Amino acid sequence: MFCNQCEQTAKGTGCTVKGVCGKTDETSAIQDLLIHVLAELGTVAVAAREEGIEIPSAVNLLTAEAVFSTLTNVNFDDERFIPIVKNVAAARDELAGKLKGGCSCGGVTKVGATAAELSKQGEAFSVNSFDENPDLRSLKQILIYGLKGVAAYVDHAAILGQQDPAVYAFLHEALAASLKPLGMEELVALCMKCGEVNLRAMELLDAGNTGTYGHPVPTEVPLGAKAGKAILVSGHDLKDLRAILEQTEGTGINVYTHGEMLPCHGYPELKKFNHFYGHYGTAWQNQLKEFAEFPGSILMTTNCIQKPSEKYIGDIYTTGLVGWPGVTHVLNGDFSEVIAKAKELPGFPADTDKGSVLCGFARNAVLGVADKVIDAVKAGDIRHFFLVGGCDGAKPGRNYYTEFVEKAPKDTIILTLACGKFRFFDKKLGDIGGIPRLLDIGQCNDAYSAVQIAVALAGAFECGVNELPLSFILSWYEQKAVSILLTLLHLGIKDIRIGPSLPAFITPNVLNFLVENFNIMPISTPDEDLKAILG
Repeated sequence: MFCNQCEQTAKGTGCTVKGVCGKTDETSAIQDLLIHVLAELGTVAVAAREEGIEIPSAVNLLTAEAVFSTLTNVNFDDERFIPIVKNVAAARDELAGKLKGGCSCGGVTKVGATAAELSKQGEAFSVNSFDENPDLRSLKQILIYGLKGVAAYVDHAAILGQQDPAVYAFLHEALAASLKPLGMEELVALCMKCGEVNLRAMELLDAGNTGTYGHPVPTEVPLGAKAGKAILVSGHDLKDLRAILEQTEGTGINVYTHGEMLPCHGYPELKKFNHFYGHYGTAWQNQLKEFAEFPGSILMTTNCIQKPSEKYIGDIYTTGLVGWPGVTHVLNGDFSEVIAKAKELPGFPADTDKGSVLCGFARNAVLGVADKVIDAVKAGDIRHFFLVGGCDGAKPGRNYYTEFVEKAPKDTIILTLACGKFRFFDKKLGDIGGIPRLLDIGQCNDAYSAVQIAVALAGAFECGVNELPLSFILSWYEQKAVSILLTLLHLGIKDIRIGPSLPAFITPNVLNFLVENFNIMPISTPDEDLKAILG
C-alpha cells in the first residue's frame, strides 16, 4: 500500500500499512486498480471520440461515479467495489469493440471476480507506478487527485440533471494521460485544464442546486435541539436531504444537519419544511464523539464518513456512493429504514438553546448588497477581505485558522466556505455598516459562488482579482481542495496561503514552479501573515 492523496497521510509522506482515514491495504489496492482500469477506459474513450463514436451517457456517468468513489472517506466497502470495477472494465471492452483498430490502451487488464483477486491485482498499480521521474509522477498525481474532486462535483451536478459532454471528455482525457509518457509542459497544461474544467463542473452544480432549491438567503440556524425524535443528515447531498424532509413530514421527527450540510438551511425550497430544525455538531473529523451522542438515526450522503464506533454503528446509514462494511446501505432514495430507526431511538428529551449561526451568504446574497460593500470599501470602512476556508481535519496546526479570524482587524470581512469554517463558525465578529463580518458562502461544493463574488468585485473596481483587497487563506484535506486550487490557478489568482501542511505528493521542483508562477506559500503564524498582507 502507498497512499498520499490526503493531508493527514502518515508521517507526512504516505500511508503504507493502513490509511489514517481507516482505509485498509486491500481497499487501497482495489482503488488503485480501479483508477488504472478507468485510465484504460479513458484511453479507449479518447480514441472513440476521435473516430466520431458517441460515448453512451451511462459510460460517462459511470466514469464520474467510479472516480469519485476513490476520493478520501467515500467508500471503504470492498464488496461494493467489485461491480464498479467490473462495470468499468465491461464499458471499456464494449467501447473498444467499436474502434476500427480495436483497443488502443496498449493492453487490457482482465479484472478478477472477487475482492481478494482485485486487491492482489491492484498491488501493481499504486501511484508510484505513474512515472519513474518523481516530478512527472507528482504532476500526474496532482492531475488525478484534482480529477477526483472534479468527478465529485460532476456526480453531484448529474444527480440534479446538469451535465456537459465536454466535462466527461476531459475526465477521459486526464485519466488516459496517467498511462502516457508525458513531459512537464504537457502535464502542467493538463493540470491547468483540470482547473478550468472544474470551474465548469462547479458551475453546473451551482445551477443544479439553485435551479432546484432556489438561491440561498441569509438564515439564522439554531445549534441547539428541539424535544422529539431526530434524524441527522451529513455529507453534501441536497437531494437526499430533500427526500428525507419529504418522507418525514408529519411524522413528528425533526431533521438536523451535520458538517457540510449546514448551508442547506439557506435554500428556500428546503427552509419551507417546518421540521427542518437546526444544525448539530461540527466538522467531519469529530463525528465519532458527536454521532455517539446523537439520540436519533444518522444518514451519510457523499463523502466524509469515518469508521463508526460500536455505540452507533446500528444507527447510521449510507446512501449514494458512500460505503462502510457492516453499515446498512439505502438505495433509490427510500429512507424508510432510517425513519423507522429514528422512531425506535429516544430522540431529544427537551429543548436546548446553544445559540445560533448565520449561513446563506452565497453569491446572490452577497452581490445583492454589493453596492453597500463597494461603498464601504471606498469609504475606508472595509479595509480587506479574507477568504478563510477549505477542509477541516484532525492533524495539529489547524488552530491557526481560528486565531487568524479572531485576530483579523475589525475593519476586515471574513468570507468562508467548506468545513474549515467549523474552527470559527460560531464566533460573533459583529458587522460593518450592517454587513456581517463573517459571511458563510456555503459548502466546498459552493466554491463557484466565491469565485463569482471575487470576479464581480473585480469588475466593480475595474481591476483584476489579484489587485483586489482580497487574500486567500486555505486549508486542505482531500481531493476536492486540490481541484479548487487548480481552478484558482487557472484563473491566475496568486499569493494563496495554504496549510496546515503542503501536499506530500508535491516535489520540491513542482513546488518551486508553483511558487515562481503563482507565489503559493505555506501559512506561517496568524500575526506574521496578517502583517505581511495588511502591512
